[in-house]
Amino acid sequence: MFDDRTDAGEQLAAELEDRGLKADVVLGIPRGALPVARPVADALGAELDVVVARKMGAPNNPELALGAVASDGSVWHNDDLIDRMGVSEAYLEEIRDEEAENARTKADRYREGDELPNFDGQRVVVVDDGVATGATATACLRQVVDADAEHVTLAVPVGSPRTLSDLECEADEVIALETPQSFRAVGQFYRNFGQVTDEEAIDYLEGGS
Repeated sequence: MFDDRTDAGEQLAAELEDRGLKADVVLGIPRGALPVARPVADALGAELDVVVARKMGAPNNPELALGAVASDGSVWHNDDLIDRMGVSEAYLEEIRDEEAENARTKADRYREGDELPNFDGQRVVVVDDGVATGATATACLRQVVDADAEHVTLAVPVGSPRTLSDLECEADEVIALETPQSFRAVGQFYRNFGQVTDEEAIDYLEGGS
């Protein structure tokens, strides 16, 4: 159980330091990951930036994720769910384009229009506050891998064991402090799991706390 996201980030940072992990850049998935990623970046002496993805909602049920797409168009589809619902290719293309644009807009707001850093040959750590379905994490990891990073690590305080196992195919290394079999939702492992505002997230990104 973590007190809050900052506590989780400090514990995660200590674990990564103990493992001797090296990083050139740490990427937080907005908004909730930024309070976690800030202590990690500080401990590893790495630049902190963001990698953004958006869930692709089902027809008439936007909360049900058919997959996720990153700001560069890197996409992950939940093929089983898509097949069960009989979702058309035309709908998938439309929602992918729409949410990719939303992700780009969000990334631009966080970076104030700056481009995503060049990951070619870089050691990159992607941080989230926890992993449930892994939809957005998968899309984010694919963006970083496609950008020719030398080594990609996913680091989270807590996650679903099954999802984390699946994510091992998307990254060179997956590190989680807690992998409880009783996992239901990320928030159950935090005493304080309140919303993080855009302003708060940007403050963490700029070096605040």
